[in-house]
Amino acid sequence: MPELLDLAGIFVFALSGALMGVRKRLDVVGMGVLAEITALGGGVMRDLILNVRPAAFQSLGYVLVPLAATAIVFFWHPHVARVMPAILVLDGAGLGLFCALGTLKALEYGLSPLHASLLGVTTGVGGGMLRDVLAGEIPTLLYDRELYAVPALLGSGAMAGLYTVGLYGWPATLAAALLAFGTRIAAMRYKWRAPLARGVTPPE
Repeated sequence: MPELLDLAGIFVFALSGALMGVRKRLDVVGMGVLAEITALGGGVMRDLILNVRPAAFQSLGYVLVPLAATAIVFFWHPHVARVMPAILVLDGAGLGLFCALGTLKALEYGLSPLHASLLGVTTGVGGGMLRDVLAGEIPTLLYDRELYAVPALLGSGAMAGLYTVGLYGWPATLAAALLAFGTRIAAMRYKWRAPLARGVTPPE
């Protein structure tokens, strides 16, 4: 079940990467690269920091699922774009799951709660950051006007806090993931935005 949930999150992230490729008018190779980077980048960065073999290189599914998402977007991107609101909801669920699991893995490898939380955020937003850099966009992590990194930080912090007081396992992981997911959905629903520096007006 954990691997199936992981693959589901990877699939949704890969869809967003492939759609970015369509918007940038990239060919199928470029779409595939963005899909793979978006889906796997955060987890690979986490595992390299932990000095362990990345999970993406231990299972064939981790590579094939983003390719399947690329194929779907390649042939049916107008239809995929039309259901983007639903995809964003699933993306929020993937964000919550990835940041909670990333934090938990870091804690199990002996990192402090603070460092584990930061690594959990990296797991959740790292792939999207790499996607944006490759696509020539300002990374969401640096311009969090849609509250993406903030929910990841809340979920990761909650996971670290629960682990510190002796609460872990699937109930704690689910609670942390739901906190990140709920914050992300509320931000989308009510258009919450991270504040800019004093006196700076947001772009149109």
